[in-house]
Amino acid sequence: MSSSTSTPAVELRDLGVTYGGATGREVLRKIDLSVTAGEIVCIVGHSGIGKSTLIRCIAGLQTPTRGDVRIAGTTITAPPATLALVSQDYGRTLMPWLRVGENVRLPLRGIGLSRKEQNERVTAALAVVGLETAARSYPWQLSGGMQQRVAIARALAYRPQVLLMDEPFASVDAQTRAELEDLLLTLQRDTGITVLLVTHDVDESVYLSDRVMVLGGKPALVQEVIDVPLAGARDQISTKADPLFIECRTRVLSSIQQSKTTIA
Repeated sequence: MSSSTSTPAVELRDLGVTYGGATGREVLRKIDLSVTAGEIVCIVGHSGIGKSTLIRCIAGLQTPTRGDVRIAGTTITAPPATLALVSQDYGRTLMPWLRVGENVRLPLRGIGLSRKEQNERVTAALAVVGLETAARSYPWQLSGGMQQRVAIARALAYRPQVLLMDEPFASVDAQTRAELEDLLLTLQRDTGITVLLVTHDVDESVYLSDRVMVLGGKPALVQEVIDVPLAGARDQISTKADPLFIECRTRVLSSIQQSKTTIA
């Protein structure tokens, strides 16, 4: 899935977060990660360890206490223009009073595109996620899975270089989740976008990833970064029956379980 480049698409250097000042609660410590352009990297760890805090720092929505985040070699101090975020709570990120097409158009306003260019991007993004006939519908008229497709289409219409996803499929049923996972793999293959995705689902982390980063300990450290040597073309049945998949799944699960006892 990945392609080589001299400058990492995303780089975390000695990143740390403490809430409440120097004597407060340290959540993240010495997080180092280098993500190549075109990679999918999943971030896993037990509940409450700080995965969403890490995503907010990468998105420029939260300033780390120590260290920095670099996007394409540039240290960020605010949400970068080359990045988009898809969250779990699509119900709050979609505007219920706006039709689907206008929800997808939202991030395109104010970036210098003509109305014609905006229309073209909205139409193309909805087609990519299979919702080309839903532009005139309201979000509340769609299923949860379709609403999440709208949120993904909105991110794609913006055409970011880096896509952050925070538990994006956690609120949908198992079949819809599998369909959205496959949609993400297809989109990544077709666009070459760099993806960092937080998930609690170990199977999902292995199925989607080039690498899995396991956070563990209190405060959270990088417990392990695990390569996933599966073929680029994956499907829900044969891939998950592959001995390599089972081996990687076991290793990730073992690392998560071990991380619960890691205290820095």
